[in-house]
Amino acid sequence: MIRAKRPTRLLALILGMATASTMGALEAAAAEAHSRCTDATEARRAFFGDLHVHTQLSSDAYVFQTRTRPDDAYRFASGRGKAGMNVLTQSGVVTAEATIPRPLDFAAVTDHAEMLGGPWVCTTPESGAYDSEVCRRFRAPWGPVGDLADGVAKIVALLEDLDGETVCGEGGVATGARCLEGMRSAWQEIQDAAARHDRPCEFSTFVAYEYSSNPEMSKVHRNVIFRNDTVPDLPVSSRTTPEALGLWRSLAETCVDAGTGCDAVTIPHNPNLSNGRVFSLDYGGAETPAERRAYTTLRRRMEPLVEMFQIKGDSECRNGLAGVLGAPDELCGFEKYRRPVDGPVEDCGDGVGGGALMGRGCFTRRDFARYAVARGLHEAERVGDNPFQVGFIGSTDIHEGLPGDTDEWIRDGVARPQRTNSFGNDNPGGLAGVWAEENTRDALFDAFERRETFATSGPRIELRFFGGWDLPGDLCSRPDLARRAYAAGVPMGADLPPRATPSGPTFLASALADPGVEGHPGGLLQRLQVIKVTSDDQGRAIQQVVDVAGSANDASVDPLTCTPRGPGAASLCARWVDPDFDPEERAAYYARVVENPSCRAYARACARLSGEARPAACDDPAIPRTAQERAWSSPIWYTPADRSVQSTASR
Repeated sequence: MIRAKRPTRLLALILGMATASTMGALEAAAAEAHSRCTDATEARRAFFGDLHVHTQLSSDAYVFQTRTRPDDAYRFASGRGKAGMNVLTQSGVVTAEATIPRPLDFAAVTDHAEMLGGPWVCTTPESGAYDSEVCRRFRAPWGPVGDLADGVAKIVALLEDLDGETVCGEGGVATGARCLEGMRSAWQEIQDAAARHDRPCEFSTFVAYEYSSNPEMSKVHRNVIFRNDTVPDLPVSSRTTPEALGLWRSLAETCVDAGTGCDAVTIPHNPNLSNGRVFSLDYGGAETPAERRAYTTLRRRMEPLVEMFQIKGDSECRNGLAGVLGAPDELCGFEKYRRPVDGPVEDCGDGVGGGALMGRGCFTRRDFARYAVARGLHEAERVGDNPFQVGFIGSTDIHEGLPGDTDEWIRDGVARPQRTNSFGNDNPGGLAGVWAEENTRDALFDAFERRETFATSGPRIELRFFGGWDLPGDLCSRPDLARRAYAAGVPMGADLPPRATPSGPTFLASALADPGVEGHPGGLLQRLQVIKVTSDDQGRAIQQVVDVAGSANDASVDPLTCTPRGPGAASLCARWVDPDFDPEERAAYYARVVENPSCRAYARACARLSGEARPAACDDPAIPRTAQERAWSSPIWYTPADRSVQSTASR
């Protein structure tokens, strides 16, 4: 479908039309003339995608035999072709072809900026360093690694060698001519692949990369997603720009504020492995109130979302951490990458630690999105602005070039228990849900910026969440629920408008179960919840979890056949009024919906294996066989009228 471009403000000025009296009418006419997809709707639809995918352009994917490239990833995600893949197992490398059971609506390849140069040099015969010892070692097949620490240490050592002058040339990874040429070549391939596979109204692609900083072996990574094909000349690497503040400033200077049409957002992932660093409170070293507000404005402007679920686990919440008040949340043990789930853990408190990439070091409540949102409320009260006003998405972080490979029924045509490159963690990752008018880059990116997004642990659950002061009581029974809710309130990701009634705010949460595909039905829904977070004057998070529809039930799943048993719902909906609302207290609310228990792909694969083909891991009681899949909406924020600030800086 060919879509007309909007007349720009610059064009209007050139034509002499942009007077103060005509500009508003001109922009309205431009919006009206802007072509739409035939299925566009003002009530917005749910689109599902994956904004975190690695191909062989990332060293840590290449060494584990991944040979998919960006083109392969997009063909797989869009359902337009099979992706050939190599899978490292205990018995060697298995070659397979993968197809996605249901195409995604959008995707982004996010290969590591830090790893684009060296791999190109080592896989390009004419590079000048192809035959070096380091490059031969890089290309050599890897055998299975030991535990997490062993695998990470081996990768880190190799990456350090790839950054050196032997591979990159004089100056190493920062200025070495060979690695800079490799980065340019890989970056161009990423852009070209996204351009080739973007099909407005059908399948959207985003030019993107991952910025991967690992201070003291903590994971402080961010995916950088661009609105369109106008992007900087090269990605920003943590090798040359080690702090997030530098990344945001660079993107603002070379993209968002450059006047070229470039636009970008950054999305941190795995705060659960950051030892308190992703949501640290150092304000980039700012000391004065004005400097801190400037930092917060830039951060919130560039970073509207956080990836709170992926293959390396859940980053919503964790029980037992210091500085969290309120009853424990029984569902906070879900998909924890670092175990044990329960019991005492080393706690960083308000500090930071290191070593999480090796499975070591302390936890802090700031490793989890729920408590970061709560701390943002406290910081807004303390310094006048909220640095952690973020919406939620999920993605996979898959390192095999297979976006959206989250189906627990069929995974890659390979029995997952044989695989060793996930260090024993078989969670397939999540998906990003977006509410947008149509499936185009602009419409989806606008939703990223306004935080009208939700995260799922893999299923395609459609979750809606609205807030207001007097949402109609009959919304759940109306076919035009969304249209009326938009008219009467605000959606997930937004701020409640100034208080209009003496009563507390009302919220509308609605969830539709994933229907699944023929022969492989989705799971039934168990309960729909609203989570309220506030903060006390010491910065401690206060949490409250309320079941608003459905409830804990006796549903289960047969561990041998994976047959579900017990009651559940295809949809859940509820209108809820906060009975404990304090008009003088900042608060944030989000919805969570939980499925009945279901088998993980791991259990399904083990059920098909016996004898020598059945790995010992199939009988390891420490590896969960079932899970309760779920989805989380972005929050809605309340700010007392006398302390209200604009929540989203103008771009």
